[in-house]
Amino acid sequence: MGPPLSRLMALFLFAIVVVTWGLNWTVTKTIVDSVTPLWATAIRSAIATVILFGLLLARGQFVVPRRGDVPVVLVVTLFHMVAFAALVAFSLQFVPVGRSIVLGYTTPLWVAPGAWLLLGEPVTRPRLAGICLGLAGLAVLFNPLDFDWNNDAALIGNGLVLLAALSWAVSILYVRAHRWISTPFQLVFWQALLATAILSTLALSIDGVPRITWNSSLAGAFLYAGIFGTALAYWAMAMVNRSLPATTTSLGILATPVVGMASSTIVLGEPLELPVIVAMAMIVSGIAIGIVSGRTSRATPPSASSTNASAPARRRSSVPSPPPAGAWRPRAPRCRRSSR
Repeated sequence: MGPPLSRLMALFLFAIVVVTWGLNWTVTKTIVDSVTPLWATAIRSAIATVILFGLLLARGQFVVPRRGDVPVVLVVTLFHMVAFAALVAFSLQFVPVGRSIVLGYTTPLWVAPGAWLLLGEPVTRPRLAGICLGLAGLAVLFNPLDFDWNNDAALIGNGLVLLAALSWAVSILYVRAHRWISTPFQLVFWQALLATAILSTLALSIDGVPRITWNSSLAGAFLYAGIFGTALAYWAMAMVNRSLPATTTSLGILATPVVGMASSTIVLGEPLELPVIVAMAMIVSGIAIGIVSGRTSRATPPSASSTNASAPARRRSSVPSPPPAGAWRPRAPRCRRSSR
């Protein structure tokens, strides 16, 4: 992929990615106002597939997945590119963008206990405190004094986006445990291609042939979501991940909900509700505490007596870079060569 970027260029590119992902939630909201969620997600995925194919060919990185990478292609496709993307699109029919993006970015809160149960990653006291703070933020969002529990549409919408966050967490957990042969970026095209096929099949069987009234605004929204919000964001984060420290990108990506909430207010006129702002601050702060405590604990040299005992857990928790709609920047993936 060439040499790493300079720090200034990497920070500039990273800032563009954060803004792009934040705006993408608002753009998706405008799309699902005109197109069914399944077709909206399928068309966006198709556009991203074409652009990713061109990027990989241009950079000489196009590969056919080896047998050892097929499981991660399937898991990321099903749980992130299909389930997460479609559930978010459906939820945006019922839930404002600001609230939806805050709920969507609760994913790290579900990853932490999952990594403890399935991967043997420790839950330190600071990380546990961060999880509790984030869950308290969720409680603020669903405060009976502010949330109408008799509103079926609100219940469905909020439930869908929380289910989307859980689906993304499943994808991340598997990605952490996977031993990579090709790089994550080399497999993105195949994930997007498979997601396009699945989403198109579902859309055709459920919604029928799409009847879309095209105009320049809708076409521009699709191009933005497919090219900038998906394909180029994958490429950009692959470059940023190689050029900036993990903590920088992990914490910086938490600005995405702020951008999303601001854009929904400016573009769509959604009101800035105090409970949503408070919940966002608590959830983002809780995630940040978990990230910083995790980096600090990994930076602490283990004692001689604990080195051998912790080795299996470290092997299980190898973390490659996750796909966008993006979370935090994980540790570099371990790749293994295979003759298959």
